[in-house]
Amino acid sequence: MSDNTTAWKLPEIVETPSRFRNTIGKFVVKRNSKCISCGLCAEICPYGVHLRYENYDKSQRPVSHKCIGFKCKENSFYCVKNCPQGALSVKENPLLETLGDYRWTAEMLLGHFAMAETGEVPKVDLEHNLGASGGGFDKIRFKHPDPAKAVTLSDEEMDTSIELNKTGDDRPKRTISIPCYGGGMSFGSTALPVIIGRARAAKRLNTLTCTGEGGYPPDLLPYKEHVITQVATGLFGVREETIKYCPVMEFKYAQGAKPGLGGHLLGEKVTEAVAAMRETVVGSSLFSPFPFHSVYSVEDHKKHVDWMKEINNEVLVSVKVSTPTDVDMVAVGAYYAGAHIVHIDGSYGGTGAAPDIAKKNIAMPIEYAIPKVHNFLKNEGARDKVTLIASGGIRSAMDVAKAIALGADGVVIGTAEIVAVECVRCSNCESGRGCARGIASTDPELGFMTTEEYCEQRIVNMYMAWRKQWCDLLRSLGMTSIRELVGRSDLLVHLDYLDEQERATYQPAPSYKVII
Repeated sequence: MSDNTTAWKLPEIVETPSRFRNTIGKFVVKRNSKCISCGLCAEICPYGVHLRYENYDKSQRPVSHKCIGFKCKENSFYCVKNCPQGALSVKENPLLETLGDYRWTAEMLLGHFAMAETGEVPKVDLEHNLGASGGGFDKIRFKHPDPAKAVTLSDEEMDTSIELNKTGDDRPKRTISIPCYGGGMSFGSTALPVIIGRARAAKRLNTLTCTGEGGYPPDLLPYKEHVITQVATGLFGVREETIKYCPVMEFKYAQGAKPGLGGHLLGEKVTEAVAAMRETVVGSSLFSPFPFHSVYSVEDHKKHVDWMKEINNEVLVSVKVSTPTDVDMVAVGAYYAGAHIVHIDGSYGGTGAAPDIAKKNIAMPIEYAIPKVHNFLKNEGARDKVTLIASGGIRSAMDVAKAIALGADGVVIGTAEIVAVECVRCSNCESGRGCARGIASTDPELGFMTTEEYCEQRIVNMYMAWRKQWCDLLRSLGMTSIRELVGRSDLLVHLDYLDEQERATYQPAPSYKVII
């Protein structure tokens, strides 16, 4: 990780289509038998829906996911209207009724698929920044900006970096170039090509990814400067050398998706390779205890922090905790124990392996926890001396910005990175062969349905599309750095506190595009 953020060069966006034959789109374009392959549709469509190759006299099957749908009727190039044979039709994709859930709607999934493919905000009319949860970030909006305050810097001139060491100690001053890093996905829960692809993407984005609690696969070594080693209660795969590899290590005391339950990996996913890494038995279910049985006070916690600092003289220490009602006291305790990063993990995070009874009913939602911790640390005089990272149900570029405005320095992203590699959130993550897309799988066949290169580029593309949205928002607010947004809750409104007329002006969410 570079300490000189201005030296960071934006990674190249490369269009990376779906690895599946039929990409899911919002609309379906059909061509019937009346088609005479005149090629007019391919000639006039600016979105690449209709293809026609030289040396091939027939039009190819429409690329439906690129179609902008019924709004195209307003355009002179609308293919259905222009087809001389009336051979084309457009309809909504019936698959959308079966895809997604109230937090990750079908349109949000498709929007992330599109961003991961192109590195751009979707051209198709997709609500990719808001779900349908009826609460949380879905009810929070940025206030309409004052156009007179807008700045006109280019994306390259905007600063989206954050600091990871604000303590003033003698350890490295590390920065990452985007306000996000990848959450822990352990070897055993996720396919190896996905794990390595995430690490490769983190290197190109000058950010981090995390091992989770499953050990440190040797394949990660080329990217070790961008990999967090996680030490969880089960100590699976923890080695002294893996602490020496990493720029940041993370103690995971609890996670918001299942606080008080510890971790679990069912026997179906404990293959020979996973068992060897975790020093256990093939096919045996693994459970991490809750909590660390050596930690029952801040003083005990400090011994853990000192232990890691002694092993690696340059490592930064992150402490991951869930969000109980006294999360503010937990956070300040972690700071006084010597942590550089306090990572609070709210409910609604985790994969399909996390039990619903826990993630929906136990931890505090992250949008409540962030300002609670931020304000408490301010009152303690410690806010400028620690990096506050939030996670747990943060799904989109605007969720990230809202979390920062509430008081976080940055966020940890898990599910969105997996959606970028085409997870459809079927919630079969706990099963060895349950993941239809080979992402949350240790099966030797399913786990290699994808490649490191594919995962790397799709994740890079998604974050670069997110970065464009952050830059647009910051410009509209008259800011040049994401750090200026920290704690600016005065820029936010909650729809529940607006009257009906005011609320209507925020439906849908406003665009923050600034022409430069």
